[in-house]
Amino acid sequence: MPRRLTQTKPHTHQTLKNMSFESMVISWLMYDGWQVFTPILDNGHQTDILISDGPNYYRIQIKTVEASGEDHLVDNKWEDSNVNYVIYFARNSTWGYIAPAFDDKKRPLNHREHARFESNSRTQFLKELHKID
Repeated sequence: MPRRLTQTKPHTHQTLKNMSFESMVISWLMYDGWQVFTPILDNGHQTDILISDGPNYYRIQIKTVEASGEDHLVDNKWEDSNVNYVIYFARNSTWGYIAPAFDDKKRPLNHREHARFESNSRTQFLKELHKID
């Protein structure tokens, strides 16, 4: 088994971890039959993943948060964008939330319009995704 023998810089390591969450969501969505597109550059568009079922397209942003609890407040950084959903993963736990785009300046992760899922369960993620309007 190969071993990594070089030290990864802290910011690079955090980027790698964040990208692993994006890759996981991409895999889950493809498993569910979605067409999944990743922008070459999303600077200014705030879209990590673009998904389509054929006629419909949805922009998704993936974020990780250092949450001390499910009532953790997240800032709305997408009010002037075309993002449809933000998927949050708690870095220090095993859960996440799917949040439709919202107009509030801040909102708790466990808001009634958000769908909670276990971050190690593709099945639960897809079940919750299908419930969102």
